Amino acid sequence: MPTIERPATFRPPLKWAGGKRWQVPRLQPVWESHSHRRLVEPFCGGLAVTLGLMPTRALLNDANPHLINFYRWLQKGLRIDLQMENDDSLFYEHRDRFNALLTSRKGTSREAAAIFYYLNRTGFNGLCRFNRTGEFNVPFGRYARIGYTRDFTPYRDVFSAWTFTCTDVEAVPLHPNDFVYADPPYDVEFTHYAKDGFAWEDQERTARWLSKHRGPVVLVNQATKRVEKLYRRLGYDVRFLEAPRRISCTGDRTPASEIIATRNL
Repeated sequence: MPTIERPATFRPPLKWAGGKRWQVPRLQPVWESHSHRRLVEPFCGGLAVTLGLMPTRALLNDANPHLINFYRWLQKGLRIDLQMENDDSLFYEHRDRFNALLTSRKGTSREAAAIFYYLNRTGFNGLCRFNRTGEFNVPFGRYARIGYTRDFTPYRDVFSAWTFTCTDVEAVPLHPNDFVYADPPYDVEFTHYAKDGFAWEDQERTARWLSKHRGPVVLVNQATKRVEKLYRRLGYDVRFLEAPRRISCTGDRTPASEIIATRNL
C-alpha cells in the first residue's frame, strides 16, 4: 500500500493539552527507518504525532471515549451543521446538551461528536476535563477570536487507513513488530483527561507493559525524579529536553523539562 502524503495544511483537528507536534522533527529521522511498521499510539490524544509522521498503518487508542468517537466520525466524513459561536451562553447551552447526550447513552452520536468539537475549540485552554460523575465541566474560554471548521471530509481518506480504539493501555493489541509512541498523561497533579484519571500506578504499569514489547518504543513524560527512576530501572534509554508548554490547566507557558525514554531502536 503506498504511503499517504500529508497535505501542507493538514493539521490536528482539535486543540489538545500537551500536544507533541513540536516533537515531530525529532521523531521523523527515527521513524523513517521504521516506517514499514505499524505505528501504535496507546494515548493518541490530539494526533499531532501521527499526523506529523503519516504512517500507512496505525492503531490509535485513547481512554477518552468522546475523543475516539469524534475521530470515528471523521473517518465517515464529518460535516458540522451545529451553531458555533464564541459566545458564553451558547457554550454552556451546548455543554448542557453534550452532558445530556452522555446521560441518555447517545455519546457516540454524530451530534455528540459535533458538540465535542465545539466545546474543544471554545472551552478554556482547549482542555478536556470531566468530573467524577463523567460530566464535561470545562468552563468557557474567553478567546478574542475562534476559527471553526465545519467540513472535515478532507480527513476521511487518511483516517480510513487507521484503526481507532478506546480501551485500557494494557488491552491495546500490540504486534511484536509495532513501533510504539506512548505519550501518557504526565506525572503532574492534573490527570483527569478522562473520567477515571491517570494515577501513579497507571504510570508504572504503562512503563512495565511497554518494557516487555519487542519492537521499537518511544515513551515520553514529564521529567520528574520518580519517572526517571522508574524508566531507568526498567531498562529504558533516557534523555531529556525542554518542551514548550502551550496549553496547561493553569495557562502557564513556562518551558517544561521532559523525558524521552526509548527501547529497541
